[in-house]
Amino acid sequence: MLLIYDSVSTLKGVGEKTREQLENMGIHTLLDLLLYFPKGYDTYRNADEMYLNGMDKIRIEAEVTKISKPFRTRTGKTMATIWFNTEFGALKATYFNMPYITSQYKIGETYQLKGKFEKKNKFIESVNPIQNRDTEEIVPVYPLEGKVTGTLIKKLVRQILEKVHINENFPEVVLKQEDLMDLDSAVRNLHFPQNEELLSKSLKRMKFQEMFAYSLKIMISRSRRQEEERGIRFSMSPRLKLLKESIPFDMTNAQNRVIREILLDQKKSVPMNRLLQGDVGSGKTIVALIALFNVLENGYQAAFMAPTEILAKQHFLEAEKLLSPFGVAVRLLTGSTKKKARDEIMAQLKEGKPLLMIGTHALIEEKVQFEKLGMIITDEQHRFGVNQRAKLIHKNQMSEVLVMSATPIPRTMALTIYSDLDLSVIDELPRGRKEIKTVLMDHSKRTACYKKVLEEVQKGRQAYIVTPLIDLDEESDLNSVMGLLDELSKGPLKGIPMAYLHGKMTSKEKEQVMESFKAGDIKVLISTTVIEVGINVPNASMMVIENAERFGLAQLHQLRGRVGRGEYQSYCIMIAQMKSQSTRERLEIMVKSNDGFYIAEEDLKQRGTGQLFGVHQSGHSGLMLSDLASDYELFLKANAYAKTVYLGSTEEDQQMKEQFLHKLSQNLNYICLN
Repeated sequence: MLLIYDSVSTLKGVGEKTREQLENMGIHTLLDLLLYFPKGYDTYRNADEMYLNGMDKIRIEAEVTKISKPFRTRTGKTMATIWFNTEFGALKATYFNMPYITSQYKIGETYQLKGKFEKKNKFIESVNPIQNRDTEEIVPVYPLEGKVTGTLIKKLVRQILEKVHINENFPEVVLKQEDLMDLDSAVRNLHFPQNEELLSKSLKRMKFQEMFAYSLKIMISRSRRQEEERGIRFSMSPRLKLLKESIPFDMTNAQNRVIREILLDQKKSVPMNRLLQGDVGSGKTIVALIALFNVLENGYQAAFMAPTEILAKQHFLEAEKLLSPFGVAVRLLTGSTKKKARDEIMAQLKEGKPLLMIGTHALIEEKVQFEKLGMIITDEQHRFGVNQRAKLIHKNQMSEVLVMSATPIPRTMALTIYSDLDLSVIDELPRGRKEIKTVLMDHSKRTACYKKVLEEVQKGRQAYIVTPLIDLDEESDLNSVMGLLDELSKGPLKGIPMAYLHGKMTSKEKEQVMESFKAGDIKVLISTTVIEVGINVPNASMMVIENAERFGLAQLHQLRGRVGRGEYQSYCIMIAQMKSQSTRERLEIMVKSNDGFYIAEEDLKQRGTGQLFGVHQSGHSGLMLSDLASDYELFLKANAYAKTVYLGSTEEDQQMKEQFLHKLSQNLNYICLN
């Protein structure tokens, strides 16, 4: 007899090594395995002339006619070519970095291949097609790690489903009202979809279930916080007025309003739990420092956590400049802090001295013990996973929590999705800031763009160039960091000091490049989107975004916000391959507006993706199937039902609430929805 909480090792085919690998993926029990849903699905059509377009995925019968030996390309990749004969003519299959592939085929043998195929002149072309071993029409694609394969996951899930029936946990009336599939069928069809219609229905059911649980968690979490948690009542420091007077520029009305909201929270006995939204460059950091100053003036310690070392250092320098004249001790703690400095910081924290700690995820390490933590601020909340934020908050249950984000979310949506948080919005930019001029260019006019970059550099300004890939890729028509560096240093920007930045570099390497760029030694910085968050170089006046069609509007807006931070007129040039009218229309929204909130609304209408929140498939919101942007309408229904259950007095509602409370009791402390 199978019990749902049994270890995965009770399944046939799971030995010690496989059990360890599955546990590393978070799969400990049979229930974990059942809830380990595919991250997507591949649908392969049967071969037809109309699908030989390079976009549709198809299955095709092919007989091997010629196999060429693998060789190395100029970029160091291996390349092999195999020729096949098909009912639609000759097929040339090119394989990159798969030198072993030639041993898997024999001349004269027929295979069923799957992949994308494109008819070009006399023959068909395909890159890295593979032999088809799937019998399903719709093939589930699971997130995998180590040696665990999708085939193994399917085999194990089948074993469980053959022996269990999953009991329904929603009332019949709700299933009918919301047109939801029963739970057992939904789980089965998510793992083994019979057809697209049933897959769509099962996804709807499980998304509803997931968002119902999410909403109920928020409601329970919020009420517990208000009922049980006692925060610190902070008094208002008389030196706050002096601090504001020392700021060398006028604060905007929006900044002043938000500071009042935060300081009012600090006076209350319930711990603050607030989301501060502000467009790129709206001045959130100065607001954060004023709030932190008041906490330190009350004799408490405070933590300001940033997603990258570069940003943490930037905040540190800003905090030191503003707060050290008032005798505030500011310390920086990141992964690269030396042991001696780290030990000194630990000792000071243990003594309970008022101290402002600024850092990266290093702040949440077990060894970092705050004796008297009064406030926690996390910058760019979508960059931290739920567990990371929870760890920091549980350094001290009573601390004030402020979450800052430059990712604009339409207000009504933010109020629903983050309903456990109070919301503050900085909706105006600092006075006198020049609007960034944004231009959309077809990739055929790139020469004119780099002429403009050269002009700006010759005037003494600096430029960013952002591109989606790190390395040059023969298979792709996308530009890359290394490819552009090679092209531009030999061509239009020859002789200009340039450098590159990408996510595979070490923190130290990235920091050195950014310091040189800030100092003006580097004039042009070619980068992936690692420069998207918060970096401040007032002398940079040019942002070029290659393959702009590959980015969401919210991300493009974040990138544009890296320039326009100084006194100079700034420009953002988006170079795109506009193969369709809809691509052009979407990108033109950026040309029309510099308002992040308007762009967020449009992004939602156009794309409806989790790009807006940075939550999809990454567990930042704890959601695995749902996408809070594109599933917003369904979210509202699930949220309304959760409210009914939460406030309901019927036996059925109480029972469901109790069931959820029981399951959440052991981990509610680690639910961190800010």
